[in-house]
Amino acid sequence: MFIKEYRVFMPLTLEEYNIAQLYGVAEASKNETGGGEGVEILKNEPFADKSFLDGHFTSGQYTYKIYHLQKKVPAFIRLIAPEGLLEFHEESWNAYPYSKTVLSNPYMKENYTLSIESLHVADRGRQENVHRLPPEIWNSVEVVPIDIVNYPISHSDYKSKEDPSLFRSKKTGRGPIKGRKWWKKTEPIMTCYKLVKCEFKWFGLQTVMEINIQDFERRIFTVFHRQLFCWMDEWYGLSMEEIRRLENRTMKELGRQIKTGEIRGTVG
Repeated sequence: MFIKEYRVFMPLTLEEYNIAQLYGVAEASKNETGGGEGVEILKNEPFADKSFLDGHFTSGQYTYKIYHLQKKVPAFIRLIAPEGLLEFHEESWNAYPYSKTVLSNPYMKENYTLSIESLHVADRGRQENVHRLPPEIWNSVEVVPIDIVNYPISHSDYKSKEDPSLFRSKKTGRGPIKGRKWWKKTEPIMTCYKLVKCEFKWFGLQTVMEINIQDFERRIFTVFHRQLFCWMDEWYGLSMEEIRRLENRTMKELGRQIKTGEIRGTVG
């Protein structure tokens, strides 16, 4: 099992990030769905019977999603992939500022596990072992800082309108963000401490797949948080009630697109 802790620096308050993240997840789900494929949200409801981090977080919002990926991979992979291999189930417990997400696969069952535990803290990323791992495990964890401004991303992921070094918010006047190690002097500032554990038990592929999964998560964290900052004028000022209404609309719309096979903006 590979374990890494990613530290994402964000020029937001904790309260702002809570709204931004929920808005961003809804938008990302819409962007990934169409043509009968993508994200299917089955549950989005409060929970109050689960305990995290020694009981510090016991209630919040629970979501259950299925990611349908059959048409999002090359045709030759679809031909050889066993049934269930290209479908992933996600359970998430959001007890902000803590959250936990677990992904599973119907085909691989206990041979595939991916969990992401996130703790959001109003600091500059200097705390060690915020997830309270036993010392013998924490000593083997690789810490990976993610700079949303200067961290390199691929050409295919880059969009100038989602570049924090270019963006300036009309609502808040924040941005653009410049300079190396900008998080050491920027206000407001916070850190997302994301502990990612992955295990892929498949003879001959385990190590390379676990490395690829961690690299994929690092890419997703980088791109998503760049978007969150540059989408500021879309989510800034929204209330939690407005976010919940947005989530409910998104849940219904994604379900309809999955069932009808609609591609966004067209039918067929």
